[in-house]
Amino acid sequence: MPTGPTGPTGPAGSAGSAGSAGSAGSVRPAGPTGERATVALSALLASDSPRVDGENDTHVRALAELDAPLPPILVHRESMRVVDGMHRMRAARLRGDTEIEVEFFDGSQEDAFALAVKLNVTHGLPLTQADRTAAATRILTARPYWSDRRIAATTGLAASTVAAIRRRSTDQNGQSNTARMGRDGRVRPLHAAEGRLRATQVIAAHPDASLREIAARAGIATATAKDVRDRIRAGQDPVPNRSRPATQQPEPTAVPVRRPAGRTPTRTSAAAIALMLPNLRKDPSLRTEAGRLLLQMLSLHAIGDEAKWRRLAQSVPAHRSDTLAQAARRCADHWLRLAHELEMRCP
Repeated sequence: MPTGPTGPTGPAGSAGSAGSAGSAGSVRPAGPTGERATVALSALLASDSPRVDGENDTHVRALAELDAPLPPILVHRESMRVVDGMHRMRAARLRGDTEIEVEFFDGSQEDAFALAVKLNVTHGLPLTQADRTAAATRILTARPYWSDRRIAATTGLAASTVAAIRRRSTDQNGQSNTARMGRDGRVRPLHAAEGRLRATQVIAAHPDASLREIAARAGIATATAKDVRDRIRAGQDPVPNRSRPATQQPEPTAVPVRRPAGRTPTRTSAAAIALMLPNLRKDPSLRTEAGRLLLQMLSLHAIGDEAKWRRLAQSVPAHRSDTLAQAARRCADHWLRLAHELEMRCP
């Protein structure tokens, strides 16, 4: 019969933070509930054990011979499957018991497995290296967005070992290459450039957003959000070259362009343009027919989202690709000439 809620004690209560959400985008607390009950041994299912070779019979006999009561076992409430305590359950059966005290666990089956691994790493009969390696492989398959350090903390392996297992794995999805969830539950981009680009999109969509809001939406540090916003306001690329993957380094200009002596062209990001255009529209000196036309054309052409460019390019029929490419290059030439003329007039 249920004994009523109590605070989590013993081994099960020490790993309440091991559970996590089933998706990278949100974190739902999962873990021991502190709720205990006495249940029939016949009502329990065997654990989805991280032990490759199953339980140790010698350890089961040693537990059965103890005079002191055994700590409650941890049970997945939904399935009534043992999460932690298979040796204790078998010892209870060996002693002839028909009931055992349990503490309930709420969460998914994969949450339960990850917690079982962590608990067996930190107490009781230790997991072998083979057990921990197999557990890390399974967690990587189920939670590819978990960081190497988070999986290492769960399995008792080194982060470098988890990284090597990840590289050997052939069953990874694309998510593992874009972001990772750390031990604190926060999702972080695998490459710094991705977080900065997300912040750029947030700033473009919400120019008045605070630094904390930008950081939260983009999944980056507040200091990084400030640097991105400062770069945008200065007309600089929000992603420094050192933060870009090698495959995304800007290519040198193929054709040199004559520029005013002592001046270096400034490359302005799409987010910076999105911030500047509203202010330019308020400038009385640009409220001419030519000024309004120029600002309207800039607004139409300011497509900074790389995905939008790809979608536009992919939507063009193959038999029209060459014609539209020539037209696009012609328009680009006109814009470059306009930029050159304006730069020549800069004081």
